[in-house]
Amino acid sequence: MRKHSSFSKAVFMGTIIFLSLPLLVLVIYSFNESKSGSWTGFSLRWYVKLFTASPQLWRAFANSAIVAISSAFVSTVIGTLGAIAFNWYRFPTRSYLRLLSFMPMVLPEIIIGVSLLVFFAGVGIQLSLFTVFVAHVSFNLPFVFLLVLARLEDFDFSIVEAARDLGATSRQALFRVILPISTPGIVSGFLTAITLSLEDFVITFFVTGPGATTLPLYVYSAIRFGVSPVINALSVVMILGTIVLTWSTRNFLKHIAAK
Repeated sequence: MRKHSSFSKAVFMGTIIFLSLPLLVLVIYSFNESKSGSWTGFSLRWYVKLFTASPQLWRAFANSAIVAISSAFVSTVIGTLGAIAFNWYRFPTRSYLRLLSFMPMVLPEIIIGVSLLVFFAGVGIQLSLFTVFVAHVSFNLPFVFLLVLARLEDFDFSIVEAARDLGATSRQALFRVILPISTPGIVSGFLTAITLSLEDFVITFFVTGPGATTLPLYVYSAIRFGVSPVINALSVVMILGTIVLTWSTRNFLKHIAAK
């Protein structure tokens, strides 16, 4: 048992190092004074340039943030209500609907992007930030739906029946019983949707329009001429933001669970 335990710990640590090493290299070279791949000295010049001389980058970041937050919010609302209805009601096509919810998750992104482009062209919608928003809602929705549904499958609905017996209306049971218990799944779905939206490139590439460049598209166009240290600095800022967001969410969920 001790040998197996030591081997498992070694594999775990090796995996963590393998995944973290590229991030560590990125962080180190974001402080490199030179653009070249060799280390020439410590400098904060790329962080200064990031915050002072990159208006197009921050415009792309703002577009990504707007689309990510709005599409995640809409996906979370629709996905949560859909998961509650799916778990509560029984209907003939229930199993087929669950199978259908996996389709956007397993289909290649290029197929989803092309199909959305054909759809927007067919109905006469001009490509813009709105079409990017619609596309992100469409592929975020199944993830939110399945995460909330997984939470509800462990939920004892006799609690809802008890609330109804005590005089609670359907709305009161939804907002005071079901949604509070589903909070971990809802928060997980919301954060997953934001992450998927921020990092998506393929689908966004097909449905974006003039003036609707998102951060992945900007980074792709920038690195075609070489990796800029400004991109390294931006990546470090986003890593720190992710750590803060994850830590805050963890404390929030612990607070909810304590109640």
